[in-house]
Amino acid sequence: MPRSATPTPPTPTATADAVAVPWPAAGQWCLYLIECASGAWYAGITNHLERRYAAHAAGRGARYTRANPPRRLVGWRAFADRSQASRAEAAIKRLPRERKLAYLRLEAEASASGNPPASTA
Repeated sequence: MPRSATPTPPTPTATADAVAVPWPAAGQWCLYLIECASGAWYAGITNHLERRYAAHAAGRGARYTRANPPRRLVGWRAFADRSQASRAEAAIKRLPRERKLAYLRLEAEASASGNPPASTA
């Protein structure tokens, strides 16, 4: 019996409080934030965001998102390698909710301008 292909999730839409833009290139390590149906935010890292988000949406992602399905992709930030993405994930998980979005925006703005990001701690 042939397996059906997993449908590709739609490109995340940016809202007034979101940083989300079209998917990063496959192979690019990134930190991402997902808003779950419960209203909580889930942070993770991946090197294929579109595929990872599809897994979360299909109930095959992390244990937390299986119990709390994703509502939308809040935003993401690209990193040079897995090590940097892991450090950023650890840092963002220590921040209070209101500073997580600011962290993504700060990182994205610093990256776009070529300046190193300021500390958010």
